[in-house]
Parts: sequence; structure tokens; C-alpha cells
Amino acid sequence: MWIVRTSAMGYMVVAMLICFLCASGGLTSVDAYGRLQNNGTVAGWITRASSYGARVKIGIWGSQVQHHSQESGAAISISTDDQDKTFNMIEAGFHVLPELYNNNDVHFFIRWTKDDNKSTGCYNLECHGFVPASGAALVPGQAVAPPSTYGRDDRYITISLHTDPKTRDWVLYRDDLHKPAFLGHFPKELCPRLYGIAPGVALLGFVNYQDKDKGGPAMGSGHFPEEGQRKAAYFKNIKLFDSKANVYDPSGLVRLVTRPACYKVSDVLHAKKDGHMFYYGGPAGCMG
Repeated sequence: MWIVRTSAMGYMVVAMLICFLCASGGLTSVDAYGRLQNNGTVAGWITRASSYGARVKIGIWGSQVQHHSQESGAAISISTDDQDKTFNMIEAGFHVLPELYNNNDVHFFIRWTKDDNKSTGCYNLECHGFVPASGAALVPGQAVAPPSTYGRDDRYITISLHTDPKTRDWVLYRDDLHKPAFLGHFPKELCPRLYGIAPGVALLGFVNYQDKDKGGPAMGSGHFPEEGQRKAAYFKNIKLFDSKANVYDPSGLVRLVTRPACYKVSDVLHAKKDGHMFYYGGPAGCMG
């Protein structure tokens, strides 16, 4: 069951939902090693209008009991609004994927494709594409520690992914240090259908798993959104970018929840300190 809530849902939103599901494994897709996978699930919010990118504070949560082939994480995801051989997507965020790293640590990751994973794209720096900055404060594939702990420590990293007004490349920054730290860029030629602008931006918690009998991994903290601060995973201080790389507050976001019986997402809230934000997540064990 899919839940998509908006007062003016149109074709573009539905098409983007299908595309994000395909890219994250909700429909038959391809994993980091080129193998078919399915049983992917997302929970988050997506913009309805064309966008130049987003900046967001992402809570960092580990998943120590996750099975070797399972994935869980949170990301900024940008894609075209079609699902065919020309589907373009770039993504940046944090995930746990033991099969890729041979551990259960949280890792910063990027990935991309320009043909719906048919023959292009990969995680991190496994293939030519993303250009990391020299001496970057965060490198694709790098482990991030320590993670948040339930009811106690709140660990987070703020990242932004947006177009450069001059070059039209998609640039990636870390924004929780004393000043924005340039991490690298996706050249505009890499995903030509995302040249300088995208149909929308999604802020997503996600899980992927192949073995239905084992059940899905935990998403976020492994707890539902209603538990709130220091207990549920979050996206906070959400900002969108305009064509000149100026930030503004989001509006008209659309809720995406693909397995509402297993994983949930809160309304978009507004707090004085945390700005526009939402909680998301759910426990391990989702069957089917």
C-alpha cells in the first residue's frame, strides 16, 4: 500500500513516487553489485515543484543487528519524473549496508545513475562520476561515528545538495561545521536530464532487503515518529534552494509512505530551533 497525501496531487508526483521506489528498491531494481533486488521501502516527504536542491540536518542512527544483505538509511534524493531507460538520479546521505562495507557502521554515501541502473551508476567512488573535493571533510564511503543513542545522545550531520548557479553542476556540502565545507560535485554531464534543475527533491528514510522470510531491518532509530525527540530519527532545519543558490522554507510537500503498517513518517512540523522538520522510522521485522 502506498500513501501519497497532497491537496493537489498530479501526474508528476505519482511518477516521481514510482521512480524513487524503483531507485531505492521498492520496485525491482539493481543493487550496488548489479544484482536484482526488491522489497525496498521509503518514508519521507517530496517537493511538488521543480527544485534546485535542499539542505537538511539528518540524525545519525546505527543498526547493529541488521542482516548482511540489508540496507537502512536516510538521504536527499533527486531524480527525473519518469521510470524508463532515461531515468536520472543522484543521492547523498547516510546508511548501514554490511554487504558493501563488511561492517555494521554508519557510512556517508552517494550514488547516481543516468539510465535507471541499466549500465551506469554506483555507490560512492566505485565508478567514475562523482568528483570528491581535495581534503574533503566527509568522503563517500567514510564511516561516521558515534551514532545517536536512544533517549540520550543526538548525533547529526547537515548536508546540502544543490545546483551551482554558474556551472550547473550539482554540488555537495557539509553544513554543520564552522563554515560550509565543499565535499565535491556531480558534473552536469553525468545526469544530463538533471541539468541545473530537477522535477523535485525527496527527503527519505529507507530500507532495502531481499529475504522476505527474515523481515525488514529497522528504519531510522527503530522507533515510530510519535516517540519524538532523542527517540525517533529525523530530518530537521529543512531548506530548499532557488536558482541563485539562496535558501527558502519548504511548502507544499507531499508525504511518501510505502509500507505504512511497518514504517511511518510524521507531519512536517515547525519548531523555533529546528525549523521545518519531520520524524520517521519503525522497528525491524516487517514481513513480506
